[in-house]
Amino acid sequence: MAVNNVSISVEPGERRAIIGPNGAGKTTFFNLLSGELAPLSGRIFLDEQDITPLPVHERARLGIGRTFQRNNLFLGLTVYENVQLAVQQRLGLASRWLRPARTFEALRQEVLELLRALGLEERLFEPASSLSYGEQRQLEIALALAMKPRVLLLDEPTAGMSPAETTAMVEMIASLPRDVTLLIIEHDMDVVFSLADRITVLHYGEVIADGTPEEVKGNPRVLEVYLGEA
Repeated sequence: MAVNNVSISVEPGERRAIIGPNGAGKTTFFNLLSGELAPLSGRIFLDEQDITPLPVHERARLGIGRTFQRNNLFLGLTVYENVQLAVQQRLGLASRWLRPARTFEALRQEVLELLRALGLEERLFEPASSLSYGEQRQLEIALALAMKPRVLLLDEPTAGMSPAETTAMVEMIASLPRDVTLLIIEHDMDVVFSLADRITVLHYGEVIADGTPEEVKGNPRVLEVYLGEA
């Protein structure tokens, strides 16, 4: 089984890393949390609400945001338009067909603030396809943040990035407010240990360790199956 009897509890505002070898079940676990897959058994709770039967869009409305291993953008639209669509949806403006979106000042200001926070204010009206890989990753996080998530699932946010892009991404993630709970899948251990309050380690779909970064670093089982020896 890709995910077998995984049970974790994450505190509000916590930054939890999910690590493990390729094929450990990390992305499948995210797919279960976000509603992409339905579990064969077990329950998923957001605060005290059982969200197990809810589809992806209902979970998003309740506050679960998600990014993916591969960028999932509207590449033919501009950077501004990508984020505008997400903010429109959250503000309930997506069905206001008879008024141009550009005339909603609150919408415009929120889009600009988000893109400024993500360092993309200089690329507003360029197509998303023209961005570098790292900038596309930043834009995808902007889309997720546009929905004002309570929980943000980041699936390998620094994968494929240069060292400079990775540093910028880590600084941006670290700057997110603590009212957003973060779950991060990441293979770069420098990134994990710099961001995570706690770490859960998966191996063949099961939890083999769960603890603080220092506890996980010194766990013999984690060293054996994933981190290796010095």
